[in-house]
Amino acid sequence: MKLTCDFCYRMCEIEEGSRGYCGIRECREGEIITVHYGYLLAAAVDPIEKKPMYHFCPGDKTLSAALFGCNYTCSFCQNHDISQRTSPLFPASRKQLRGECTSPRQLVSRMDECGVSIMSYTYSDPVVWQDYMLDTARLVHEQGGLNCMVTNGSFSAQSLERVLPLIDGINIDVKGDEQFYQTYCKAELSPVLRAVEACARRPGTVLEVTTLLIEGIHTLEEVRAMGQLLFNAGVQVWHLSRFFPHYRMEDRRSTSEAYLDEAIEVAGECRIPYVYGGNSTNPEHSITRCPTCGTQVITRRGYYVRVQRELQHSMLMNMCTGCGERIYGKFR
Repeated sequence: MKLTCDFCYRMCEIEEGSRGYCGIRECREGEIITVHYGYLLAAAVDPIEKKPMYHFCPGDKTLSAALFGCNYTCSFCQNHDISQRTSPLFPASRKQLRGECTSPRQLVSRMDECGVSIMSYTYSDPVVWQDYMLDTARLVHEQGGLNCMVTNGSFSAQSLERVLPLIDGINIDVKGDEQFYQTYCKAELSPVLRAVEACARRPGTVLEVTTLLIEGIHTLEEVRAMGQLLFNAGVQVWHLSRFFPHYRMEDRRSTSEAYLDEAIEVAGECRIPYVYGGNSTNPEHSITRCPTCGTQVITRRGYYVRVQRELQHSMLMNMCTGCGERIYGKFR
């Protein structure tokens, strides 16, 4: 007998004793369980901007947590030692899984110890260990905290419905067009776009999108086409981030600052209000300006953040003091 895992769009049918595509979901004794549930690979305090989240409590710190696993096999993965270790393509000699067994309640207690009120599920892809994420997220909300998810966005319809009510801020990778997904990720674009649209429509959820820009693969026309798709989906924040050689793309050169500049200019023509450049030495690429009047409301230098004083302390919070335009996001 096979059971269906509904954590991601693949909807793997898994036989007893076998695992799904992600290598994390296993059929065991008539139910599907998450292998290594609670074996925490990482738990570290980060600036929320590192996710990257620029419009979700800017300047705050977050406790970032990760288990192993991902349902993609991206050849350019920047966190492959964490996300790809359960993949059949990962070298067998390096597959040993190590982690600290931590219950959701124990993890949430670390927030108090660290003095933070945001929990981020990140580094690998929490789509494949969403049971642990949701068990934790409920406890975070019970104590008045916030939840942030960094993901490839490849939810199933069922998992998207159960995850979104517990997620306050989310960054979804939109990696390229359909051909890019099939060639470099062995995945599909359509479920990601469905998730982007659902998050953009959901009141109270702050959505940001990230694209890792690989010079020589992503063309400027593809950037323009992606930008139009994201604008039509309701995206207001788009991070274009420079690629550096990793994993099975160590032979490619890094994306240049000049190419990032060109891509940001093209993206700006797509009417997405806030476009940023990541992994860049240019501080201009991380400044938040009012899309209506151009007033600079948030200044960033690395992970140092200064929110415009009037915006930060205004009773209306999200209003630009230059023209009254609403600045997208959650500020506190």
